[in-house]
Amino acid sequence: MLQKNTANSKQIPVIMDVDTGVDDALALALIWKSKQVDLVGVTTVNGNVSLSQATLNTRKVMHMLQQLDVQNERSNAGEGNGIADLSIRNVPIIPGANEPLMRSTFFEHAVHGNDGLGGALSDTSPPELEEGLLHAAQFIIEEAKKRPGELTLLMTAPLTNLAIALRACPELPQLVKRVVVMGGAVQTFGNVTPVAEYNIYVDPEAAKMVLHAGFDLTLVGLDVTRQALLRPEHLEKLDSTPLGGFVRTCTAQYMERYRMRNGVEACAMHDPLAAYIVIDTSVVKMRRYYVDVETRSDLCDGQTVCDVQNRLGREPNANVCVEVDGETFMDRFISVLQA
Repeated sequence: MLQKNTANSKQIPVIMDVDTGVDDALALALIWKSKQVDLVGVTTVNGNVSLSQATLNTRKVMHMLQQLDVQNERSNAGEGNGIADLSIRNVPIIPGANEPLMRSTFFEHAVHGNDGLGGALSDTSPPELEEGLLHAAQFIIEEAKKRPGELTLLMTAPLTNLAIALRACPELPQLVKRVVVMGGAVQTFGNVTPVAEYNIYVDPEAAKMVLHAGFDLTLVGLDVTRQALLRPEHLEKLDSTPLGGFVRTCTAQYMERYRMRNGVEACAMHDPLAAYIVIDTSVVKMRRYYVDVETRSDLCDGQTVCDVQNRLGREPNANVCVEVDGETFMDRFISVLQA
């Protein structure tokens, strides 16, 4: 049966914050299909694309996932066996910040295509958003207060929404169980400047606020996401599944860009790896480090500076992913999407 909107006590309640481009979409699919997660809501933010485009893309992806659930249930139950009574998950999608805290917007259309999804779902018409929705930051605060000490925040976009929530609710770190951030480049080169990772670079002031707020925070950066690669053989394994066509279409331009930049026919699974770590940390090794963000440098804005040798003598503020079993992660990612 389709998973109902009622949370299983063993599930992890999660709010996912996205700027839905290609890898956000794949992360959404992973979280949606995971039986370990109760997806409380999806908040959107300016990042890979504008806020309005990110919200539209998120609506399209979520609508597609809902429709696949319905098709799967119809196939399992047979035509005419109570299909109208299906309990479909209606996960709220809540828009947030349409620009960084202090900076101009910044987009890289060459990576995710002009629409953020590489042209996939271009003919999809998802339902309209409900009227009178909260701002994403307020939604995060209210949901955290409803379930203190239980909620996990999965942040696969610039951290603007969470920074705004912190301004309004300084006690938020005590209300949230865990924050998993796809962001940073700790001991490797950047993917938007020589030293900066994209999500942190777009709004470094927000990232700095979040890192210093006192969350139980896990940083999933380029050090590990570059070792989690979607390759042609993975696409072939998915081709016969309902999601196969979508994955192949939306990653085509993404993979070509990666091949041109890195000489490898693949693409890094940045956001899906962060999403999987919400469910299972066994595929990574983490170390506690003090991490800060550079915000006042012509060359290094957005750099995540990690005090690996404790030269500053400051308390660690992040669980930093330093190693990953990329093949095991990809096997599990494919397995979840095939289910």
